[in-house]
Amino acid sequence: MLDSAAMKRIAMIAALTGLCACAGVPKEGRIGVLVMAHGGEPEWNQLAEESLEPLRAAFPTELALGMARADTLQKAVSLLERRGVRRIAVVRLFLSGDSFLIRTEKILGTAPGAGPRPAHWDMSGHDMSRMMERGPDAMPLWRVESRSRFVLTREGLLDGPIGGRILVKRARELSADPSVESVLLLGHGVGDDAADAAWRESMMPAVEALRRALPFHTVQAATMRDDWPEKRALARREIRLFVNRERDAGRKVLAIPYRLSGFGPQADMLKDLELVMDGRGLLPDPAVGEWMLEQARAAMDSAGWRP
Repeated sequence: MLDSAAMKRIAMIAALTGLCACAGVPKEGRIGVLVMAHGGEPEWNQLAEESLEPLRAAFPTELALGMARADTLQKAVSLLERRGVRRIAVVRLFLSGDSFLIRTEKILGTAPGAGPRPAHWDMSGHDMSRMMERGPDAMPLWRVESRSRFVLTREGLLDGPIGGRILVKRARELSADPSVESVLLLGHGVGDDAADAAWRESMMPAVEALRRALPFHTVQAATMRDDWPEKRALARREIRLFVNRERDAGRKVLAIPYRLSGFGPQADMLKDLELVMDGRGLLPDPAVGEWMLEQARAAMDSAGWRP
């Protein structure tokens, strides 16, 4: 049987343990970060994972791959919540801040439009692969089950100056003599002609950054239109004409992906062209991780959260 002194010591230890737990986790829950990225081949996914190091050093952080997929977002949210997170800053690692924004808001419940998760939802098998091939609009739209509050970032990597700076760095690494070189920036593009023209227009700040940085003969923006076979054939013809024209004029063409990494699933269309390239886009680069950390902190500030 314990004496009164022992009982007091046990009570004091219990009280101190409770105080420590409360000090480590605020009443409103820990703050965490959920990073959304497109996803791709294993190498692409690994580069995205590695870019999260600055975030992981500062906050509980999870990565949700896919074009705003409810299932991968649910998994990331659940993993964060198991670590005591109840306030989640969602960093959207996309080139444009508009990418999947409205769909993401619905899935996270910050905007109306998504119902509860289907009772018999199955995220495995061939059906999922077929839906992913058709794009985000073909994917099931449902609201994540969560006890957390969310705040979303609004800026894309190429909406500010950081993307242009990284692309200039890529050009410097490939260049030997800018006076006899031209640059071809290659983006994904879309099937609709008017939307694809708008995509190219959005590439112009990066084009101008390259023109200002180095005295290249020409800096050209083009899209590969990966997912639309007929449009892709036209894109390939346009790219080939540009490369051959520059070659005939005695100039080399530096090809740089206007993407997070690589030239995408249709990289083979460039295989037999005379290009100087290494396939590196915005990743890997430490500036991307620093940008994500800045974005996360700015989102937390906007929500009034103090880490």
